[in-house]
Amino acid sequence: MTKLIETHDLKTLFPILRGVFRRHVGDVRAVDGINLSIEHQQWMGLVGESGCGKTTLGKTILRLIKPSSGHIYMDVAEDIKSEIQELEVSKADSKKYKSLLNKYDIAVFEGKKLKNLRKTMQLVHQDPFTSLDPRMKIKDTILEPITVHRLMNRQAARERVIEVMDMVGLTSKHLSRYPHQFSGGQRQRIAIARALVTNPRFIVFDEPTSALDVSVQAQILTLLAKLKEEQELTYLYITHDLSVAETICDIIAVMYLGKIVEMGNPSDIFKHPRHPYSRALVLSTPIADPNRKRGRIILPGEVPSPANPPEGCSFNPRCDRATDECRRNEPPLEAEEGARMVACWHPLD
Repeated sequence: MTKLIETHDLKTLFPILRGVFRRHVGDVRAVDGINLSIEHQQWMGLVGESGCGKTTLGKTILRLIKPSSGHIYMDVAEDIKSEIQELEVSKADSKKYKSLLNKYDIAVFEGKKLKNLRKTMQLVHQDPFTSLDPRMKIKDTILEPITVHRLMNRQAARERVIEVMDMVGLTSKHLSRYPHQFSGGQRQRIAIARALVTNPRFIVFDEPTSALDVSVQAQILTLLAKLKEEQELTYLYITHDLSVAETICDIIAVMYLGKIVEMGNPSDIFKHPRHPYSRALVLSTPIADPNRKRGRIILPGEVPSPANPPEGCSFNPRCDRATDECRRNEPPLEAEEGARMVACWHPLD
């Protein structure tokens, strides 16, 4: 399979300003050097505790947030990415380097190029109760992306709205209703329909089922799996529910304090986590079976502030395996056998 989305050393920093003159005194490192690749029609899960930077990473890839540095590519050939990397290191031809960035690097897109990108990359928010305008009828909500991008005439647009409503399990009789007339699950279906209406290739889901009942969650996840196959979509699925990620995702990336610390197949990460933080997450996941017991690890201390991350490995203040090497040097995210990648100087056996 070929890569659809790829990031190189992606960083998103939020400035800390203080005093009357709003002096810059530091940065919150929400996304801190992420290297990520998502293949065509792959369902990637992004997991980690609250505040680790998952949502910021998703919005940065979509360019809803402008990155501070790094590169974001969508369906770009390997030789072009390699050429950009070589020119960046050598600084040999700055004119050609800037030309390639303006053509292929989403991180520097502006204006019309950025607007055109919105048609192929979409976001489904966490809360269906606040992501829909309560003053707009459903037909206008779903129609709005078509109108903004001027994709088709009025008749074709109406047919497209009815088509995506049918895809998500709703009918044309719902079009004239307002969001408050729907249940939570139905509202999330409407949000998914709005994301689908421009015929995107890549969708970021920001915990789309966390505000729904368990039975409705299962229906939405089944719907997403069906749409992925039928529409040949690629997903980045942000969630704090590891049991959901284990069930539905093709690959899982574990995030801690703005960095990816482990990546691999769900079965590998759940059965044999290699990073100490991944192990703690897995052991904290409830099991729906009273006859099965699972150990538990209580991590000491608090999550460090992303405005002042620790030296070396970001997890070292809470890790029972940390050594002087962990406190001095940051471990790279290195490939192991298969699809597994781990950022740890002393990974678990």
